[in-house]
Amino acid sequence: MPAVPDLPAIPPGFAAAYLAQQARFPGRGGWQPVHTVYVPADQFSADTVAEWRDAALSLVNAHLAGPDELAEVFGVPPALAARVHDRLLRKLGREPIEDVRIDFEDGYGVRPGPVEDGHVKQAAEAVAALHAAGTLPRRWGPRVKSFADGDPARSIRTLAGLVGGVVERTGELPAGFTVTFPKVLMEDYLTQFADVLCRLESGLGARLRFEMQVEAPQTLSFLRAELPGSLDGRLAAAHFGVFDYTAALGLPPHEQRLDHPACDHARHVMQTAFAGTGVELSDGSLAASPASGRAEDVHALWRRHAELVRHSLRHGFHQGWDMHPSHLVSRFATVYAFHLAGYDSYRERVAAWEERREAGGGVMDEPATVRTLAEALRRADDALP
Repeated sequence: MPAVPDLPAIPPGFAAAYLAQQARFPGRGGWQPVHTVYVPADQFSADTVAEWRDAALSLVNAHLAGPDELAEVFGVPPALAARVHDRLLRKLGREPIEDVRIDFEDGYGVRPGPVEDGHVKQAAEAVAALHAAGTLPRRWGPRVKSFADGDPARSIRTLAGLVGGVVERTGELPAGFTVTFPKVLMEDYLTQFADVLCRLESGLGARLRFEMQVEAPQTLSFLRAELPGSLDGRLAAAHFGVFDYTAALGLPPHEQRLDHPACDHARHVMQTAFAGTGVELSDGSLAASPASGRAEDVHALWRRHAELVRHSLRHGFHQGWDMHPSHLVSRFATVYAFHLAGYDSYRERVAAWEERREAGGGVMDEPATVRTLAEALRRADDALP
């Protein structure tokens, strides 16, 4: 019988590799919003949150009178409809917007320098007023112009002006700040923008992070697990931009939709690149509002938006963009129905696994499935009011 070789207890280099693994793949962080509301900077004010709340509640009162109508419009099982309806009303009344982005990019357009500077000041005043009133969303910040536009100075000036203006008025940078960096066509732009944030945060007493937008096929080529580390951990999220992405592929206008297979591919690349890194993922938007105030038009908009939200959720994207107050209704109703549908059975299966007993129904859960069940419960607890 051959002699057993003398093996090291720990392979050479293991400790360094294990530390690198822990740093690169820390897992999911804390609470993540279910949506981001984008408001053009010239329209953003201290009244924005209240205006969106009132508009959404008005639509519910007019066109979603009770659980039965909610079940019919959104395809919610009747057994869940009352619970979803109650949570929807509570959410719209207490926290209609979880994450707001003051948009200085596509939704705002190109304005003369002094005009944009004026809107930066106006936005800083609005943020300060919302913060003082206790109504500033839990996440907030600007979307600045892309470096791909060829004018990084404008982007940096807007960012610095907003941050400085808010701090001047409040004495601090309120919690939840993040900045959206769009149209990242070159990887170098990410490094350059991260360096801008590093310089800007000096003296603020707050660490500045940003979310990149994936809006072009070229961007997919440099998405990888090492990217957040190369940016000093400043990359907080990656948001998918459906309209620029589908336009760049040459899809016809009527195919610019979140549930197009080309968009599924892009999102799956994003998932593969950032799985386990702690970088949050967000889907894009529906660029539509009700065609009129009639019930049939409002319901048609809600049904289409709900289809897209469900599509995102099924694909593991738990956040998306909302562009109109009507979207708040279909967003929250669909998210709540999605989580409530499996909540009790998921909880029972996790409990059965922990107690080493059968959950019933002939289900044989693998450890990976139990981890997925537990994660689904944590997301539900974060999302449900």
